[in-house]
Amino acid sequence: MKKRYICVIPARKGSKRIKNKNIIKINNKPIISYVISTAKKTNLFKEIIVSTDSKKIKKISEKYGASVPFIRDKNISGDHSLSIEVLKDVIKKRKIQDKYIFFFYPTSILVNFNDIKRAFSIFKRKKADCLISVKEFESNPLRMLFSDNNFVKFKFKKYQKKNSQNLEKFYFDAGYFYIFRTEQLINSSKFLPKKTIMYKLKKYSSIDLNEPEDLKFLKFLFKYNSNGKF
Repeated sequence: MKKRYICVIPARKGSKRIKNKNIIKINNKPIISYVISTAKKTNLFKEIIVSTDSKKIKKISEKYGASVPFIRDKNISGDHSLSIEVLKDVIKKRKIQDKYIFFFYPTSILVNFNDIKRAFSIFKRKKADCLISVKEFESNPLRMLFSDNNFVKFKFKKYQKKNSQNLEKFYFDAGYFYIFRTEQLINSSKFLPKKTIMYKLKKYSSIDLNEPEDLKFLKFLFKYNSNGKF
């Protein structure tokens, strides 16, 4: 298969809750190295670009086979910078004209490269503008509870007697990988356009890495995924 596409991995140096989150080591290797490796294994990409504001992350990324053609501008490297700004920045500076472009977060170390390939196949077949990786809520949000003057109540009373298995399923953004039709992305101000489809990940194939406890669980999952336990 001819490698025709670009994969972008955003990895800024700032991380308030977990210091150096994007390059913290698991099994003596920086976390971003696993995502670069997964991208390589898909055999889809002619270039894997890491967008970073850090010379240290640049050096590590290049060591593991990614390209870091420029240091990201400060104005799109803050806590509130949007992913779409980062992606458009890469497209503009690299003058990317490929039909599709991929976007992986650097902590996506549990996703198998075959998931990426399957998702891309579905994306092309559906002729979508965007594909997003998702997970199903373990507890249906229609049966959520809240505290009213210290007493527990159902948020949606009409669902309180319903069994969860009989309710509509809901999903959330796993924050792992995305696929875009490049032309649509360039001409849109939204990260998720109207023709967005989803790719459902398995229960233990993703975790949102925000707190130190998440890191401990990620290391546990990574160990058992590596041994084929999940």
